[in-house]
Amino acid sequence: MPIDSALSTLSAVLGSVGVPPELIASCEPLTGGTYNAVTRVRLTDGREWVVKTPPPVKAGAHLGYERDLLVNEVAFYRAAAALSEDTPVPRLVHSGLDATAPGGAYVIMTACPGQPWHEVTGTMAEGEEQRLRAELGRFVGRLHTAPAPGGFGYPSAALAPLAPTWRQAFTTMTDAVLDDALTYAARLPRTVPGIRGLLAAASYVLDDVTRPALVHFDLWQGNILVSGEPGARRIGGIIDGERMFWGDPAADFVSLALFADIEEDKDLLDGYGESAPGGQVEFDGSLRLRLALYRSYLYLIMLVETVPRKADGEQLAWAWKKVAPRLEAALGEVESALRV
Repeated sequence: MPIDSALSTLSAVLGSVGVPPELIASCEPLTGGTYNAVTRVRLTDGREWVVKTPPPVKAGAHLGYERDLLVNEVAFYRAAAALSEDTPVPRLVHSGLDATAPGGAYVIMTACPGQPWHEVTGTMAEGEEQRLRAELGRFVGRLHTAPAPGGFGYPSAALAPLAPTWRQAFTTMTDAVLDDALTYAARLPRTVPGIRGLLAAASYVLDDVTRPALVHFDLWQGNILVSGEPGARRIGGIIDGERMFWGDPAADFVSLALFADIEEDKDLLDGYGESAPGGQVEFDGSLRLRLALYRSYLYLIMLVETVPRKADGEQLAWAWKKVAPRLEAALGEVESALRV
């Protein structure tokens, strides 16, 4: 979104909730996101907010599931904040989710303390990263205890209303991103029909999931804020819940170990087992196959979105070098499981 347009939208949003220009001490655009415009706003009374607004409907293409993303974000923060006061997520201040309203859709939330995890990794004290991984695991396990509605899928209903089974919801999700791949002629390591057929053949395992959980699905280190001084750091915030869905809690393990093996993250798993509904995680055949399906879905999104995002040559090269082999490996895991 052009700077002048973004400032105009921000001004309209703040004005709609009774914040005139003279109460605004500063505005700072935040980078790192790939879809919504995000701005940190400091008010003269000391309050700090983060304001999110989506791009104009006609401004460029997007993936199917990205319609009304802010609906998902509001659902995530409401569910997470209801668990306890110390759950490290932003608190909703105001929201308007009608994209056709004069000011458009928006979400205003409190700002969480800290910096993105990956920005402070090099300054961790001895043993600090392991302690933080355990703390993160406990928080994620707690998120998975949030009361859920009686269905699976995206709260926004961007693809379909909540489904009665996880198999139905996840199949709709994967079919949608594969349809996007065809629409945008995205480069993939296998054909779309081949991938679709393979995921469908393994979808029976999704029937093992009978209770929908609050799944963030974007828990890479950029969305985990770490606050405090070296040696005394804490998890300051779990942010950017816009890609959440109601589904298999195990799906969160994919972004928590984006290009790694979650089974090797003992600290996080130990912490997770302390607060998760089912206790310690057992990596049986069902869970490993489901994780391969969820990795396939995430890596498909990462590859397909390079087209509507108009990724440059360097970004495309990174995606093909880093993401495509991992998609191929995940699909290979699915094939191996089906042969057993």
